[in-house]
Amino acid sequence: MNGAPGGEPLALSDGAGAAHPLDSALYRDLFGTAEMRAVWSDLGTVQRWLDVEAALARAEAAVGLIPPEVVPAIEAACALDRIDLTALKQGTELVGYPILPLVRQIACAAGEAAGGYVHWGATTQDIMDTATALQVRDSRRLLEADLRRVVTRLEQHAREHRDTVMAGRTHGQQALPITFGYKLAVYLAELRRHQERLAAAGARAELVEFAGAAGTLASVGPAGLEVQRRLAADLGLGVPPIAWHTSRDGLAEFVSVLGLLSATLAKLAQEVALLQRTEIAEVEEGYVPGRGGSSTMPQKRNPITSEAIIGASRLVRQMVPAMLDAMLHDNERATGPWHTEWLALPEAAVLTHGIVARARELLDGLVVHPERMRQNLEATRGLINAEAVMMALAPLLGRQRAHDIVYAASMRAFERGRPLRDELLADPAVAERLSPAEVDRLLRPEQYFGLAGTFVDRVLGTARS
Repeated sequence: MNGAPGGEPLALSDGAGAAHPLDSALYRDLFGTAEMRAVWSDLGTVQRWLDVEAALARAEAAVGLIPPEVVPAIEAACALDRIDLTALKQGTELVGYPILPLVRQIACAAGEAAGGYVHWGATTQDIMDTATALQVRDSRRLLEADLRRVVTRLEQHAREHRDTVMAGRTHGQQALPITFGYKLAVYLAELRRHQERLAAAGARAELVEFAGAAGTLASVGPAGLEVQRRLAADLGLGVPPIAWHTSRDGLAEFVSVLGLLSATLAKLAQEVALLQRTEIAEVEEGYVPGRGGSSTMPQKRNPITSEAIIGASRLVRQMVPAMLDAMLHDNERATGPWHTEWLALPEAAVLTHGIVARARELLDGLVVHPERMRQNLEATRGLINAEAVMMALAPLLGRQRAHDIVYAASMRAFERGRPLRDELLADPAVAERLSPAEVDRLLRPEQYFGLAGTFVDRVLGTARS
């Protein structure tokens, strides 16, 4: 018998049910969240169509396009428990779109007197686009709430490790000392920009659509603009300057921002996974017994949360070109690109929210090992501070000659496996100008991480003039 934690039954797919991992009982909470799945679920989507139809009736009654007395019946009919979902599925497969069979059911449920006024002057895409705008808004709010928590946790880590010295790495090699707080502040600044992008993209994508068959509102005439305004106000959406039936830049921008956000969080996860490598071991994911274990190697503690983020992010980024392709709507109503959005937009939203949720878990449990960072700083026997010595010699010898002298000493130290200090002091050009105590000072990593702390303060907003 299948079971879940707490003894609740777990319904597994048998081939007739969930085929996509986002719907799989096994995988769905590894790559997504229940909250975001609800937004884009069949029930969530149908409910939004019903919300739009009910709001449209209210708006049209307010301007005299339909009798006010029919509105209560239409509103009552726009409820999920009045809809035969099996019949809706069959109708959708027959027509190719879901709104015509949905409207028939609403009209039937509303009764003969009111049913004739359902969907007055609207077209299928008006209803579906407006519902999509509502789902984008719901998605954005979920993402913003969890992203705030990620940013807050990152702020805490950056503040705590403002002066925790570690090796900065370029091209996979130790480069110069930095601080762990500085490393995190780089990600923090990037995520804050994504917060701004998410809000701005939402403002451009969360627009009502009520324009009629070709976008001109010919079906309702001059009252159409007031209906449009009232419909937008009722649903909490913006009013576009013109129909966006074939202008899909708002939705494409929204998914592009999801691609950017997922890429940043994948980069952060990749950083953790790389720094968790046995040979580096400077940070690690929080340990929970059994998590990240191997079926054959008992010693393994794999960075499984990071891996889930990295894997899901690749798919979100693939949705970006799909949505850009879907911008190529032809004439005044498209022949195909619209359907691409039906597939790409929900997947991008669900995966991105899963990524943000996993990133929050990652940062909540992140374990930092400053002592290991110190050990790794000392692994090159002073080579990581070679630039500090070069810059101290530059005013005395000229920058290029100082570079060549320190380069030669560094290569000798590297090849011979000796401390850089010994090779520097063995060179008369260095020994005549720098004392052993000065060389020792220059080779201390904690005295050469530049303005790392200042940059952390600037990102945190605590820098002083």
